[in-house]
Amino acid sequence: MMKNGHHVISPEKRRRAVRVWCDGCYDMVHYGHSNQLRQAKAMGDYLIVGVHTDDDITLTVDGKDTYEEVKRSGRYRECKRTQGVSTTDLVGRMLLMTKAHHSNMGSSDYQQHTDNFGRGPKGHSPWTGVSQFLQTSQKIIQFASGQEPQPGDTIIYVAGAFDLFHIGHVDFLDAVSQLSEKPYVIVGLHFDQEVNRYKGKNYPIMNIHERTLSVLACRYVSEVVIGAPYAVTKDLLDHFKVDLVCHGETEVFLDRDGSDPYAVPRNMGILRTVDSGNSLTTDNIVQRIIKNRLLFEARNQKKEAKEMAVIQAMKRQEEERAQAVL
Repeated sequence: MMKNGHHVISPEKRRRAVRVWCDGCYDMVHYGHSNQLRQAKAMGDYLIVGVHTDDDITLTVDGKDTYEEVKRSGRYRECKRTQGVSTTDLVGRMLLMTKAHHSNMGSSDYQQHTDNFGRGPKGHSPWTGVSQFLQTSQKIIQFASGQEPQPGDTIIYVAGAFDLFHIGHVDFLDAVSQLSEKPYVIVGLHFDQEVNRYKGKNYPIMNIHERTLSVLACRYVSEVVIGAPYAVTKDLLDHFKVDLVCHGETEVFLDRDGSDPYAVPRNMGILRTVDSGNSLTTDNIVQRIIKNRLLFEARNQKKEAKEMAVIQAMKRQEEERAQAVL
């Protein structure tokens, strides 16, 4: 078809953009969610995500499949689920206060979990439980940008646990990336045992492998150092040709020998404290979970007390009626 001397492609022949919809609760977003969204985006050109408050949406209250109409029209697709992670599992780790989820190849706990890998329903769930997750290079490649620093880039280094990777971390990394027109942000992740040393309890909730994928999924992150040294050394700065070192306004824990882990970049004048504008921390999330659990238990105790009172009242009425008959 010609119009004003130009070839015009008819609307019928013009490729229609494929718009993809996926929905879920996305509570405590983790790398499993990121992997789902990555796969969904690959199915089309434009991804729309619906966020709701109920994670169990496969059936309505009357037992109807909520995706029935979509399936009937042939427009339903499923993403391959990421094994070894779920919000339920992460909550369980917080409440149980164990450290069995930490990555430690030399421990008996770790060996027990690896021995149980893939045993199916008679062992651990195929979808939850730390024993189901094993890191592979392919998983890292799927999340990594694969981009190397270019001439003119400002190489920025940040380090930490980045546990239960949340919006507070995202806002911090966003603020860090805005320090330069061409930022190349490298995140150093501390090993589980190091994080547990300075944070205590059963931290980190997510092990080093899980935290790696969670951080790599962030658009502001260019590279991740897996098992970074706690102290930011001159060798590390030289190796990555770091221009700036950043830390949030959270507490800086001292190294094992009592020294400042940021002494080198501080003395070099390249250390920056960055305010993310977000006060959410991993501790806040854990406390929410614990508080909600206590509220739930308290509600159940009140409910049980009321039920027991009703049972006792009914029992007394039965006894009174029996005596009246006599």
